[in-house]
Amino acid sequence: MERLVVIGGDAAGMSAASQARRLRGASELEIVVFERGRFTSFSACGIPYWVGGDVLERDALIARTPEEHRSRDIDLRLRTEVVEIDVAGRRVRARELESGTESWTDYDKLVIATGARPIRPPLPGIDAEGVHGVQTLDDGQALIDTLERIEGKRAVVVGAGYIGVEMAEALIQRGYDVTMVHRGPEPMSTMDPDMGALVRDAMCGMGIKVFGDAEVTEIRTDEHGRASAVVTDSAEYPADVVVLGIGVRPDTGLAEAAGLPVGEYGGLLTDLAMRVRGHENIWAGGDCVEVLDLVSGRERHIALGTHANKHGQIIGAVVGGGYATFPGVVGTAVSKVCDLEVARTGLREKDARASGLQFVTVTIESTSRAGYYPDSAAMTVKMLAERNTGRLLGVQIVGREGAGKRVDIAAVALTARMTVEQMTALDLGYAPPFSPVWDPILVAARKAVIAVRERG
Repeated sequence: MERLVVIGGDAAGMSAASQARRLRGASELEIVVFERGRFTSFSACGIPYWVGGDVLERDALIARTPEEHRSRDIDLRLRTEVVEIDVAGRRVRARELESGTESWTDYDKLVIATGARPIRPPLPGIDAEGVHGVQTLDDGQALIDTLERIEGKRAVVVGAGYIGVEMAEALIQRGYDVTMVHRGPEPMSTMDPDMGALVRDAMCGMGIKVFGDAEVTEIRTDEHGRASAVVTDSAEYPADVVVLGIGVRPDTGLAEAAGLPVGEYGGLLTDLAMRVRGHENIWAGGDCVEVLDLVSGRERHIALGTHANKHGQIIGAVVGGGYATFPGVVGTAVSKVCDLEVARTGLREKDARASGLQFVTVTIESTSRAGYYPDSAAMTVKMLAERNTGRLLGVQIVGREGAGKRVDIAAVALTARMTVEQMTALDLGYAPPFSPVWDPILVAARKAVIAVRERG
């Protein structure tokens, strides 16, 4: 019998364990999973919606409980952290967090699914009471407990990425006076600044105060040690609660200490089968790895549950004796803040420049439905295309209901390496309740074709 050891019990780790178990029974493969937290297979992406009240119960975010995994002959060990990987000896050293007891476990095959850690800069007051991250279900519960306990209604969100804007929405829904501070010129740095400006304008219209180009220098505390204000290099913002949405980094310290290869962004490097490069019996997946960007041809780190689940399925298939590969990503993401939908896929302008690509950009205004149909909402679409070939490079969308998921059309086109001219012939669904005669994506593609012809 072989033994598979999995480090990390969330999306990638448990998907790998479950898929391997489907393909190989308990008499062929022993599976041991170490998870330092108290939950498995949960949706971290859903935490802002739980905090905001859209999701009523914590357990609704749990896809499969520890008991369900154990019923499938998976030896799941919660509150147990792996502290060392001995690659040469094919073993891991784990510590039970409650008792402090340590022990070694041998493996024939190893899966590293340690995820990512929230960025928490070493600022004065960063660990004060009332300062919260939102990475785990325990984090979400701690924030909810604080929101229900404190008397004030002033919240400051530090960071304006996906988690930051989603937490701003959650706090607005709870009736808080919300201020957002961030380092960049505009929120949503995964988009170009001109599109980020649209997000800022909409957020301000919802009552969220947004301050860019702000470097946080301190979390000020009161006489009881509780957070009372966020201090930047130019101002001070009173706060009864502070939420950190600064971003994440791959949690690969354990793997690096074991001599495993990491890339430019700190993520583990793997082959197409998610096997760690240079190691036949070690795989890695989820937020702790870097993956190939199919548009730029470079490795990048993207922390998304969609990728993590796919990585786990692929790893489990290979460990189970099958064949599967993960070809790469195009960088698709979608989010919302109140009724504003924000989506992007492919490259931003600065990404295209960094990749040495010459490109054209076009921006169009359109609507989600036929203009005469009730509740038609405005949207802005920005499209990048390679200047000489017309190959689609990226799309960004900001708009109201019906805008965000249109980015999937562009994601498919990017994966197929389509040109913007080819896109204009796409046979998309049309009816007045769903789209104008010319879908906004196709309007942008037509304009991009003209730009390519003029400047290509």
